[in-house]
Amino acid sequence: GFYRNIILNNPRKRNALSLSMLQSLREDLLHDVKGKDLRVIIISAEGPVFCSGHDLKELSSEDDVKHHSQVFEICAEVMTLIQKLPVPVIAKVNGLATAAGCQLVASCDIAVASEKSQFATPGVNIGLFCSTPGVALGRSLPRKVALEMLFTGEPLSAQEALMHGLVSKVVPEDKLEEETMKISHKICESSKSVLALGKATFYRQMTQDLDAAYKMTTQVMVDNLTLRDGQEGIEAFIQKRKPVWSH
Repeated sequence: GFYRNIILNNPRKRNALSLSMLQSLREDLLHDVKGKDLRVIIISAEGPVFCSGHDLKELSSEDDVKHHSQVFEICAEVMTLIQKLPVPVIAKVNGLATAAGCQLVASCDIAVASEKSQFATPGVNIGLFCSTPGVALGRSLPRKVALEMLFTGEPLSAQEALMHGLVSKVVPEDKLEEETMKISHKICESSKSVLALGKATFYRQMTQDLDAAYKMTTQVMVDNLTLRDGQEGIEAFIQKRKPVWSH
């Protein structure tokens, strides 16, 4: 009950982020997210493509500007929502992640990929520059690496993605589930309230300059000590026992 597995399950359409897929993803991410038991969300996919990005049929000239705006707005909402959730979100990638699919990986807190996985933002090749994926890429990768991906559309291998920081770990395909659950189990050993505070603080300080970041996080450390689990963890350490979290 500690894990939520969200599986993109439309392999026939390469798990494209259609409007309905994005709406479902948002609903699944938000479902009982503040419940005491939920500690980790894992996003994976069926088929050889993790996610191919937007459904281009929805972006044709046959649909109006209002519909196009709706698609991109809900996509941005989902991507930012992932970092606002109080629990860690892990992308479990086994295959190709392109455009908004690559954006989804970059937006997750942790990403574990199989050796066969690849990552690309090829929109430039079809006349639709990956501007919104570039927001997540530019915050995950060195600028020149992100721009090469955006300008050329050429993919990164799993090892290249690891080297540049797009993913956390690369493992053989048959070890992907094991490694993802190993990370999840470790997260579940900690207090949910402490993790929620830490995650929110991390993303907040990333937008600040050095002095402001230290000023804000100094106060958060003080606030952390006022949490029931903050005191429980310190007392358990001093008493050389396992903490009993209230979450």
